[in-house]
Amino acid sequence: MGVFDVETLVIGAGAVGLATARALSMSGREVMVLERHDLIGSETSARNSEVIHAGIYYPKDSLKARTCVEGKEQLYRFCAEHGVAHERIGKLIVASDKGQVAELESIRAKAAANGVEDLKVLSRADVASLEPELNSEGALLSPSTGIIDSHGYMLALQGELEALGGQVVLNTDVVALAVLPGGGFAVTVAAEGEGGEPYVLTCRELILSAGHDAPRLGAELSGAKAPKSYLAKGSYFKLAGRAPFSQLVYPVPEPGGLGVHLTFDLQHQARFGPDVEWVDHVDYRVDPARGEKFYAAIRRYWPGLPDNSLVPDYSGIRPKISGPGEAAADFHVDNFSNHGIAGFVALYGIESPGLTASLSLAQTVLARL
Repeated sequence: MGVFDVETLVIGAGAVGLATARALSMSGREVMVLERHDLIGSETSARNSEVIHAGIYYPKDSLKARTCVEGKEQLYRFCAEHGVAHERIGKLIVASDKGQVAELESIRAKAAANGVEDLKVLSRADVASLEPELNSEGALLSPSTGIIDSHGYMLALQGELEALGGQVVLNTDVVALAVLPGGGFAVTVAAEGEGGEPYVLTCRELILSAGHDAPRLGAELSGAKAPKSYLAKGSYFKLAGRAPFSQLVYPVPEPGGLGVHLTFDLQHQARFGPDVEWVDHVDYRVDPARGEKFYAAIRRYWPGLPDNSLVPDYSGIRPKISGPGEAAADFHVDNFSNHGIAGFVALYGIESPGLTASLSLAQTVLARL
């Protein structure tokens, strides 16, 4: 390890940071994870739909497509081996009018190009027999879509990391990064309490998995080679009462997103969302008025949605690196070939399907390091 305090530092204890730290520890490294909050995975990793995605919609050969399809199977195996609560519940992608039926075949073809070959085309009658309450002219069934206890998953990652000798240090806010003259990195941590002094940790290798804050910190090392960051808030509303469905329900995607979809938690409490609201700061409060726009969207596929049945639940903020009106950016896992800094890997734009892709992204970081 030489003169460094720690061989490998990972900044950010979300699902991807913890999965990466576990993979690094399994490779024999001494690993420490720094997390600014007092709880692991309390930002993007805890504020999402908790869906295990199949890998259907992403562009062919993109990092999102590859790591989602690989990561999905790795995640199911991990959950089974570590007792993490999950359910392979399945998902219907519903065409609510005849004009959308042709889109189902293009979605199926895109999924097949990504290696997702288990989608089943359902007729209107097929859908009616499965989910009588749905308004549908046809649908695709994705049997490999699931749901997961995301916090239970992250606790399992942390437990395995610590069993391998790694550490997770909470309440540790990284405020600055620098490259050391002889190689390696200096990581400045904010002072603790009033009158405290900032302190510096040195490491040989540095992994930046800091979600919203990654572009700002990455720019301190690589300047303009770190992407610009954007914040896209998504609000969720839960259903008062039980939904008459047994699977997740997604409308056929429209320009700008996947639409307002129905997901379940592991207790089968239904929730709808997320919408998209571009914001300039992090604020997780849910505006009840936003739910009014949900009713018309949901009733396209579930006409029986009762009035006044949507209750504000929670919100999440996607750490985007593409802005309003721009095509969605692929995941970035930047290494020496991108920024010219040996021993530094930065993850940018790890939004959905980052939770599903986390174990595969961890292997990608290991390979690029």
